[in-house]
Amino acid sequence: MSKGPVVILTALNLEYQAVRQKLADPQVHRHERGTRFEVGTVQGTSCRVALGLTNKGNHSAAVIAERAIQEFSPVAVLFVGVAGALWDTTRLGDVVMASHVYAYHGGTSEDDGLKARPRVWEAPHGISQIASHLARLNDWADPAPGHEDAPQIRFGAIAAGEVVQNSRISAEAKWIRQHYNDALAIEMEAAGVAQAGHLNGASVAVIRGISDRADGTKNSADDRNWQPRAAANAAAFATRLAVELAREEEETAVPRDDRIRSADRLDRHVSNTAHHSTIGIMAGTVTGSSVHLNTAPQASGPTDLIAELNGFREQLGRHRAEGILDEDTYREALTDLDSALRSAGGNTPETSKRTAMTLRRLRGLVAECPALVTALTPLITAAGGPA
Repeated sequence: MSKGPVVILTALNLEYQAVRQKLADPQVHRHERGTRFEVGTVQGTSCRVALGLTNKGNHSAAVIAERAIQEFSPVAVLFVGVAGALWDTTRLGDVVMASHVYAYHGGTSEDDGLKARPRVWEAPHGISQIASHLARLNDWADPAPGHEDAPQIRFGAIAAGEVVQNSRISAEAKWIRQHYNDALAIEMEAAGVAQAGHLNGASVAVIRGISDRADGTKNSADDRNWQPRAAANAAAFATRLAVELAREEEETAVPRDDRIRSADRLDRHVSNTAHHSTIGIMAGTVTGSSVHLNTAPQASGPTDLIAELNGFREQLGRHRAEGILDEDTYREALTDLDSALRSAGGNTPETSKRTAMTLRRLRGLVAECPALVTALTPLITAAGGPA
């Protein structure tokens, strides 16, 4: 279980400030490559948040998201800000949480037109469940003087591309609404953050306040009015969600000391029982009065770890041959595995940390293959990192 903070990222300074106002005593945390985060707690709670600014675009967002994940090992990554609505059914000021994210600029240009080839990332089930619960409670929004209608939470697809959309009649606008007609909102960063989370095994949620309709009516006056309100609404829901995520993490995590004490009690119980009675054991051995239970393989040194990693390569090959892993995922997995093998031969804290970090990223890459995830977990521990 991660004991890190919840990471919240934004693309615009306006969005950053909306989240920062929700934090108590934010302190600067500098990444070794110069990226600056601020770490504080959500006001009135013990929920720690690491806040970062990505700037515009999926590429920048992906890089900063990966840095945040590697730096903080977060409970989750929340990308928070404003977006344009694709349909009139979503009101200005409402908040859209992505059920899934489309990277809509994937495609192939053919004689009869542009064919969509999107990449899609679904929101983690656990986060979606918590968000739906908060939406039902409907106690997250800040009071807005002069506005009778409270913002509502909408759940649906969000489309993320590389250009600002502000038309309903342009060829691209029509194409997007034709091929992604279930998308509620459109923006420019969610795909990058979702990909970073996927490759690093981190849970990602995208939360957007609706500040315009992406239909040609966007103007400076409306931006001055609706952008702050939409950003504030998104920040209010995101920090409420962060508190619930942190609370659930605390409730489900078992302290390491408690696990050790439980294991010691089990060892004493089994040893005492072995002296006085007959024990039936599946997949274990008994030597004298000592009972040995089979456990997940643990590497005892760099050589053993390298052998286990080479064995994992064979498992990857079998999953690819059986069609469980697609070719792109298989190649990315091999790249991470080779990187882990290179660092596994070292015998320093830095190389151990690098190996464990790479293996955690690899585990996120193959997260849809339970057998591979199970095989990687003891290897991460053997490399010297938390599983």
